[in-house]
Amino acid sequence: MKNISILGSTGSIGVNTLDVIGSNPSIFKVVALSAGSNITLLKDQIEKFRPKVVSVIDENYSCQLKEMLDFPSRIKVLYGVDGYREIASVKEADMVVSAIVGAAGLLPTMEAIYAGKNIALANKETMVMAGSLVVEAAASKGVAILPVDSEHNAIFQCLAGSRQEDIKRIILTASGGPFLNMSGEELLKVKPADALKHPRWEMGKKITIDSASMMNKGLEVIEARWFFDVDINKIDVHIHPQSVIHSMVEFIDGSVIAQLGVADMRGPISYALSYPERLSRTNCPSLDLLKVGTLELLPPDFEKFPNLRLAYLAGTKGGTMPAVLNASNEVAVEAFIAEKIRFVDMPTVVRGTLSLHRKKEISSIEDVLEADRWARDEATKIINTLKG
Repeated sequence: MKNISILGSTGSIGVNTLDVIGSNPSIFKVVALSAGSNITLLKDQIEKFRPKVVSVIDENYSCQLKEMLDFPSRIKVLYGVDGYREIASVKEADMVVSAIVGAAGLLPTMEAIYAGKNIALANKETMVMAGSLVVEAAASKGVAILPVDSEHNAIFQCLAGSRQEDIKRIILTASGGPFLNMSGEELLKVKPADALKHPRWEMGKKITIDSASMMNKGLEVIEARWFFDVDINKIDVHIHPQSVIHSMVEFIDGSVIAQLGVADMRGPISYALSYPERLSRTNCPSLDLLKVGTLELLPPDFEKFPNLRLAYLAGTKGGTMPAVLNASNEVAVEAFIAEKIRFVDMPTVVRGTLSLHRKKEISSIEDVLEADRWARDEATKIINTLKG
């Protein structure tokens, strides 16, 4: 029996994780859950999985949740940053699933590492913002960090049994999002509702917008640099609209190994939870390549989707630049969803913030958090000029 704590249980990854766990009750037990403000769904999860402790975003929601529970005395209800930290480090947990969206997932994930918990990492921002610190802390604590993102999970599987020095390059695949075949002129007119219609994956709002702008793939490039200890120049992106090939690795002898599967997050989640074993019950349908037919691979359009180029730039410069990239993008995405700026303005916000930043090498989490705060302020100023 493996005890699991989930940071972000009501989001897309959290819900799919609980689906996998629910199908394998003799293998996994939920001991802790955290959510934001969706306490209705959290209540249902509590009643089904009976964790010992849960946490929500603030005291008001914690009070509401306690009133909703049929057995409030049997469960510890926490809130805020301290609550998330306790969920991340709860004594009984063998593994922590880090699925909080955005920069907010960094501190709880680090708390879990410091507590010596193995991590199933879905929060890519943790690696993007503080990759060097995360890798160092995990090594010092003897903690395994297993990738949940479908692309990084695919690479992890492709590299099984291979030597680091045999890697020639990593190829991340990207669906291309809903605007793959749109012209630059058409992109001027898209609305948030258009960007939220992903052709292949069902995800939360932020990651879906990032997929539409290709920023999600840019963040994954930086994440892969740290996950697999490869130079960023050895990481390529191929557009693959069918989302069947989840990623590939080319080796120095010319061999290429790819991982294929249906577009269903329960696949990579199950492998991260059960590694090094595989689960027979994942609720994923089988892949039928005869029905899929054609598999396309296309080069990315850096001109139409400049966020991808900006991510490579930030990842190459390193230091605090990736944290600034991430923070300015989060602010830009929020502004776009609120229809304060256009879709094509998001890269403008990110580019402008990066150009103003003076890179600093990272020696502590505070360095990362300071860069994050600075970038959010600067991005907001740029957005205000665009609105004007």
